[in-house]
Amino acid sequence: MPNIVVLVKQVPDTYSERKLSDSDHTLDRDSADAVLDEINERAVEEALVIKEAHDGEVTVLTVGPDRATDAIRKALSMGADKAVHVVDDSLHGSDLLQTAKVIAAAITNVGDVDLVIAGNEASDGQGGAVPAVIAEILGFPQLTHARKVELDGTTLKVTRETDEGLTHLEASLPAVVSVSEKINEPRYPSFKGIMAAKKKPVEMLSVGDLSVDDVGLAAAWSSVVEASPKPPREAGQRVEDDGDGGVKAAEYLVSQKLI
Repeated sequence: MPNIVVLVKQVPDTYSERKLSDSDHTLDRDSADAVLDEINERAVEEALVIKEAHDGEVTVLTVGPDRATDAIRKALSMGADKAVHVVDDSLHGSDLLQTAKVIAAAITNVGDVDLVIAGNEASDGQGGAVPAVIAEILGFPQLTHARKVELDGTTLKVTRETDEGLTHLEASLPAVVSVSEKINEPRYPSFKGIMAAKKKPVEMLSVGDLSVDDVGLAAAWSSVVEASPKPPREAGQRVEDDGDGGVKAAEYLVSQKLI
C-alpha cells in the first residue's frame, strides 16, 4: 500500500498573454488565466494508476498563492485522496532551489512517503530540475523523464526516453520519479469526483510550519535584473514567382543562414 505524494503546480495558461511584472521582474501571475499544468495532470494520473493497482493513497502537494486551490481541487476531483497547500507571501520570488527546499520539507511533513511523482518540468519555468533537487534533499533515488512506470513490490521500474533511445532503470522505494508528456492520457474528472473533491481534506501550511528559512526574492540565488517585451512581429517578405520563385526562396534562406 504505497503512500504517494504527487506534486502539482498552477501556472498561467499557455494560451494567455504571459509577462513579467514591472516592479520586480517576477512572473505576473495575475495577468493571465491560471490552470493546472498539463504535465502535472499526467503525474496525477500516473499516481492514481499506481494507487488503484496497489491499494495506495495519493496526496496532492502544491506551493502557490491562494488561488492555487483550484489546481488542487482538480487533482482531487480526478481521484486523489487529500492535499497539502503551502501558501505564504514570503515565498514570492523564490528560485528553483528555494522552492525545492520548501517542497521537500512539506513532503517530510506528510509522513512516511514511499513515492514522489512530479512532471519533468512546468510550463511557466521549464527549469526541469526541481524533482532532482528534491530527491537530493530527501536522499531518495531519482528516476527522471519517465515514459513508463511500474511498481513491483518495493522496486520502482522506469523506462526513460533519451535522444539515444530508451533506458531501463530501477530503484528501491522510497524514490522520486518525474514523468514526461508521453506517460499517459489523464482522465477527465467525473461529476461524482468533482462533488467528492469538495469534501476532501486540504491541509494549509506556511513557511513557518515547515521551519524553512531564507526564501523569497531577496534571498534567491538568481534574479532577473532587466526585462523587455518581445518585439512585435514584422511583416513577412513577399516573393513574386515569375518562374524563379524557388531560386528566390533559396536565396532568402541562404541570406538568413538557414541553409
